[in-house]
Amino acid sequence: MLVPGQAPDPVAGPGQVVVDVAVAGMTFVETQIRRGIDRWHERPQLPYVPGGLVAGLVSAVGAQVDDAWLGRRVLASTGETGGFAERAVALVGDLFPVPDGLSLPEATALYSDGSTAQGLVEHAEIGAGDWVLVEAAAGGVGSLLVQLARAAGARVVGAARGGRKLDVVRELGADAAVDYSEPGWAKRVLEVTGDAGPDVVFDGVGGEIGRAAFEVTARGGRFSVHGASSGAATLIDPAEASQRDVKVIGIEQLFDFGPHVVRWAERMMSQAAAGLVRPIIGQTFSLERAADAHAAAENRTAVGKTLLLI
Repeated sequence: MLVPGQAPDPVAGPGQVVVDVAVAGMTFVETQIRRGIDRWHERPQLPYVPGGLVAGLVSAVGAQVDDAWLGRRVLASTGETGGFAERAVALVGDLFPVPDGLSLPEATALYSDGSTAQGLVEHAEIGAGDWVLVEAAAGGVGSLLVQLARAAGARVVGAARGGRKLDVVRELGADAAVDYSEPGWAKRVLEVTGDAGPDVVFDGVGGEIGRAAFEVTARGGRFSVHGASSGAATLIDPAEASQRDVKVIGIEQLFDFGPHVVRWAERMMSQAAAGLVRPIIGQTFSLERAADAHAAAENRTAVGKTLLLI
């Protein structure tokens, strides 16, 4: 159960600030952490406050922190807990000033999902003219992958579930939109790509969908894994990948993203300011409706990014 509660006002310790939270971000994996089923994170200790990213104004600073931070618009990483709150504590080293011209919701949507998408694109080395298959293409990361692939000159097949999400994929500029809840969807991907298959696959779903996507990946292609919303990440036998001449970039790639997040986020926000990409904020909820926000992600009704507005 995820319910509203009261907690003492946080106090900034040495090297810390307090942020008056205006926006709290969330990711699908955080719903799996809350349920205690994510294999890459420890089961949370109760009582547990979800949320690892917030945006708002710095309202207090602790010792050894420059007073110039007071009143600044920032994104703040809170680690793996504490973001679903009216006020949150963060280390000053984990603050990211929000650029002028970007709203706090836009910046929140672009920071974690945007840096992830940018990192995935760099690792996959998309070339102009490549066919790129993006799973969960109407989601927070997927919608940005579609746009980045298009900006790189690639042709994009966006795979999603249901008419509403497919409409979003088309609006983002995908060359084709395929419903992966329908039988034979992978065959449709082959048809779109002239039976050659996609040169790059971004697999954020895993399970049967990820496996089907691998099986239609073009020879010499790249199969990039970044998520397991089905509950299990796609695992490919190296011998099979070698036989198919497919380079598999496993989900472990995410473990090395940390040192690059700020650089990638800055790049995404500059591209957004230039009108090259835009975050899709599909639904917002009040803090009191945090459980509804998690439910929207879990029952697959959410489109784009889901945010709490406080």
